[in-house]
This record gives sequence, C-alpha cells and structure tokens, in this order.
Amino acid sequence: MNLPFALFALAIASAPLHAQTSPYPVKPIRMLSAQFGGGSDIAARLLAGGLSPRFGQQVIVDSRVGGTIIAETAARAAPDGYTLVCYSSTIWLIPLMQTKPSYDAFRDFTPITLVGSSPMVLVVHPSVPAKSVADLIALAKAKPGELNSATGPLGAIPHIASELFKYMAGIDFVHVAYRGVGLAVNDVIAGRVQMMFPNAGAVLQQAKAGKLRVLAVGSAQPSVFFPGVPTVSAAGLPGYEAVSSYAVLAPARTPAALVKRLNDEMVGVLHTPDMKEKFFNTTADVVGSTPSELTAFMKSDVQRLGPVIKAANIKAE
Repeated sequence: MNLPFALFALAIASAPLHAQTSPYPVKPIRMLSAQFGGGSDIAARLLAGGLSPRFGQQVIVDSRVGGTIIAETAARAAPDGYTLVCYSSTIWLIPLMQTKPSYDAFRDFTPITLVGSSPMVLVVHPSVPAKSVADLIALAKAKPGELNSATGPLGAIPHIASELFKYMAGIDFVHVAYRGVGLAVNDVIAGRVQMMFPNAGAVLQQAKAGKLRVLAVGSAQPSVFFPGVPTVSAAGLPGYEAVSSYAVLAPARTPAALVKRLNDEMVGVLHTPDMKEKFFNTTADVVGSTPSELTAFMKSDVQRLGPVIKAANIKAE
C-alpha cells in the first residue's frame, strides 16, 4: 500500500470519530420563545442565564409573537443544536386546533426536557356567590350561560383550562377572550367578568390583597403558592388537572449525542438551589425531565386534551 493511499484511508476511517468528538457549542445558541414577559419567555431567560456560563457561549432568547410561527421557525431550523425552542405545552396542542396542521409536534421536534410548571388557578370576583368548586358548578347548572369566564388569547392554556372545567363539569358559561391575561385579570377584579383560570403568577398578589377569591388550584397536588387552597380535583371535579408547563425542544433529527449533552446541562442547571429559587419566585416549580419522560408527557397531554379542544372547537390564533 503506498503512503498517499494509506493516509487517505486513515482520514476516512477517522472522520466519524472526529465528527462525534467535535466541540459544541462553538457559537451562540438561539432559544426561540414567546413574546417578552410571558411565562415561557421568563423560563427561557432563566434557563439561558444558567446555561451560558456552562457552555462558554451565549444562549440568546429570541422572543416572538405567535405559537404557530415560533413552532414552524424552530421546526425548519438545522438540527445542529444551535436553534432550540422553549415554549408552553401549547406548542404540541396547536396542531389539534388547526384544520390542516402546519406541523407535527412529534414528527418535527426532538424533546429535550420538561423545564417546569405552574398551576392554573380558579378565581372568581368576590361578589360571586360561590365559596367552593362545588358551589360554582351548582351555580353554573342553576344559571346556564349566565356566568362568564375570561381568558387570554384563544387556544392558550388559560382558555384550555377553562374549557376543560366546562367539559368535565358538564356546565355552560360564556367564554370572553382577551388579547392578554393581564387585561382579563383586570376585568375580573373590576367585576365585569365573574371568573377565570390564569396561571398562579398572574393573580398571586391580587388574591393576597383580597381582590379575587381563589377557589382551587389546577395542579394534581396542592400548591405551596396558595397554602390551604384545595385542588380542583379534590374540591369537586375528580381528575381535573390544568398546569402551565414549559419545555425545551430541538428540531427533529438532532443527533443523540447533542440531545444528551443539552439534557445533561439543562437538568444540571435546573436542579441547582439558585435556579430552583429563581423559578419559585416566578411561581413555577422546576421539573428537569429526561427526553423520554417529556415525550410521554406530551402524548398524555394530547390524548387528554384533544377531546376538549374538539368539543369546544378551539382554533389557534
């Protein structure tokens, strides 16, 4: 064997090893998320702040408007670990709200980790004559269509939480959509709307001030953010669960080695005492799952909420 051929053969044989051991990251990482100030945007910024020192590269949060646009942009990106998306569970529910789905959450994405979650909270204006979930259900049944429930944008988690309650309780109330959750909260405080299902952070201070009455939390277990408040499930609607969950996904076909590296680093960051405290201060609990656990969570969510979305004819904005 002559020397040039031997060198060529050695180069070919060593190429896969070099590709597997090449450094990552060597440039900034972009993390797509919701509009500035939203729950998933806050989660993305906290996570990015913890990841940047570990990676030795900036993790830049790219805040955008519109879950469909964000999902499509992330799905089209190169599967090289340099474009990620941190978003609420809406990202895998949006296709259920489209007549012709523009993407498939399971086909077009590689799950990385479930970052954390925050409970949805059932609140009413203090003038509403209901002191419990059972009272509210009884009131809605006695006066069908007379109560109204505020939500943020169509298809967002507060909207789905409200429709899930209606679906499971077999009641009817009027859905009033707002462009933002803050606007909806203000109208419930003013008494223009009787009830809503915001996330914990949106109403914690207003509830403490007595401007809203908290009837229950949507999480499976009682929440430390609302001590003494029962879950919806325990208070009259068994099996009800509504939380705002945040997850990180990568484009489909992201190499397994990159998925493992990203998961290891993110879970490591999330489980530090400092990061847990930061999430707690935003009324969110850290999770930090494996990719397979996130996949199972996504599938369960779709199976559980699909019939609700169909029955309520929810369409993504």
